Amino acid sequence: MSANVLRRVKLLLPVLVLVVALALPAAVEASGLVHVVQRGENLYRIAMRYGTTVQAIARANGIWNPNLIYAGQRLIIPTGGHYPPPPPPPPPGGGYHPPAPGCGCYHIVRWGETLTQIARRYCTSVQWLAQVNHLWNPNYIWAGQRLYIPCQ
Repeated sequence: MSANVLRRVKLLLPVLVLVVALALPAAVEASGLVHVVQRGENLYRIAMRYGTTVQAIARANGIWNPNLIYAGQRLIIPTGGHYPPPPPPPPPGGGYHPPAPGCGCYHIVRWGETLTQIARRYCTSVQWLAQVNHLWNPNYIWAGQRLYIPCQ
């Protein structure tokens, strides 16, 4: 390689990186959610949580070995634009009533927020938010997570 070619590559590389960095958020939003891997998670659990497959997550993130992910890794979760998965069916005997179609909003969890704080903000209960968002553990939410807040 000549010195001129190396100089050109060194000049163009930062520009290319900047263009990709600016285009990435739009591509990520169009293709799905972003999930930050927590300690102890694996692709199977993450796929089950979002109603997708291990293969779809691996493909969306260029992962060759689905067994090799790490805590703190940001994964694109291909959801097809459906946020969140549909609410569970009502239990026998009632107690759960799905929201009216088109009624509700989304809340993006901020760092340090708890489900209790979010429930208070929207005048609802922790149990209701956990049930509607399929949260098995209401103490386990993370910054950037998108929660559905149904109408009461």
